[in-house]
Amino acid sequence: MLRSLSIRGKIFEWGRRTYLMGILNVTPDSFSDGGQFYQKEAALRQAERLIKEGADILDIGGESTRPFAKPVPEEEELRRVIPVIEAIRREFPEIPISVDTYKARVAEEALLVGADIVNDVSALRFDPGMPEVIRKYRPPVVLMHMKGTPQTMQMDPKYEDVLGEIKTFLKERAQLALSLGLAPEKVILDPGIGFGKRFEDNLRLIREISVFRELGYPVLLGPSRKSFLGEILGKEARLRDAGTAAVVAYGVLQKVDIVRVHNVEMCKDVIRVIEALIREP
Repeated sequence: MLRSLSIRGKIFEWGRRTYLMGILNVTPDSFSDGGQFYQKEAALRQAERLIKEGADILDIGGESTRPFAKPVPEEEELRRVIPVIEAIRREFPEIPISVDTYKARVAEEALLVGADIVNDVSALRFDPGMPEVIRKYRPPVVLMHMKGTPQTMQMDPKYEDVLGEIKTFLKERAQLALSLGLAPEKVILDPGIGFGKRFEDNLRLIREISVFRELGYPVLLGPSRKSFLGEILGKEARLRDAGTAAVVAYGVLQKVDIVRVHNVEMCKDVIRVIEALIREP
């Protein structure tokens, strides 16, 4: 049984309920909300909205990692995210903040101005300096599986055994995090829906998401507005919230620990209803 995790006085009881990570992209080119919250004041108001809607964590990112996205220079990413994190931390001192970055300097600067969690889509692989930042500050870390890079990940990805390969990868990356001084409750695993996966891979990973809990760490599911939903529904990204909510409902039933979503209000309602239905009388 995993120990609970305390961040800014908020207790995360892994395995007991599903928590909401609200997405706040301060980018001009993210796949579903690029440019909407690019300016600091707009980002601050969106943060306030996500908190009021029930977000347990805010995930702030300054570089789009959608398929074929161009890398953002470090200085530009810092310019985007650091003022926003500072402003949110001033106005909302108790909300846990995650910084969505694979760059060591961005992660370190974000931690210094008030971020609590590092969400690294490369699972500490892309920047050789990232493991040392984790060792130095010991923040909770999200380790995500991605085949290739954002520029190459959707160029004909193939697996012999998608579940087995990703489970092995996440186990190895989690062991690295432990070697850096993190306790298991601070190591959050994300199979990376839509990151170097075929349509059928995404469905299988969601269908069997519970196998990742067998590794003994909290599990994060990030289905929000992803292209596999577009293939099912025939809708553009901004119209996929109901489809996202369906995956969230399934994730709650599979005892996923965190879901990362754009529409917090809708997904909060889904979680509350599902948890009421499955709660022991």
